[in-house]
Amino acid sequence: MRIAIFSGSFNPIHNGHLAIAREVLAQGAADELWFFVSPQNPLKKNTGLLPEADRLEMVKLAIENEPGMGASDFEFHLPRPTYTVNTLEKLRDNYPEHQFKLLIGGDNLVIFHKWFEFKRIIDEFGLIVYPRPEFDTESLPKFPNTTIITAPLINLSATEIREKLNKGDSITGMVPEKVADFLHQQINSPKNQ
Repeated sequence: MRIAIFSGSFNPIHNGHLAIAREVLAQGAADELWFFVSPQNPLKKNTGLLPEADRLEMVKLAIENEPGMGASDFEFHLPRPTYTVNTLEKLRDNYPEHQFKLLIGGDNLVIFHKWFEFKRIIDEFGLIVYPRPEFDTESLPKFPNTTIITAPLINLSATEIREKLNKGDSITGMVPEKVADFLHQQINSPKNQ
């Protein structure tokens, strides 16, 4: 089976992420899409990052009625920090029956030549690229073994969602309803007061 790996902090997952995932599957770029929740990088201090278990739970809530999508904590169990190529190799070792492709945004494709072992990622796994509002698809670098999908350019950011939450503003329409409920429970929980 062809699996697209959509890796990110998903802090939180939002409707833009889901729209991209749906398009990857609808356009036949992959048979399944697995959301890989990135663990906290011990070398980076990110006080705005929700606990990894909470971010994984939100992904699970967001995709529970989405066919062909899965949520994974695979990277939680790897040495940290880990390079993408190492994650993909471990995946291939653990699931030799599948073919894995990395899903990235056009903004990452522009700097992809700076990624560790980027040629191996392209040659051994391949890329699926989705457009970003600030990047013209025609001007993106051309790499072999790369599929560029069309997807709606949804201008949503997890940072904006967190800022709205902190101000008490509505996030309706930005995240799935169950994710919004989860976030509101987290904010109102005694441990966060």
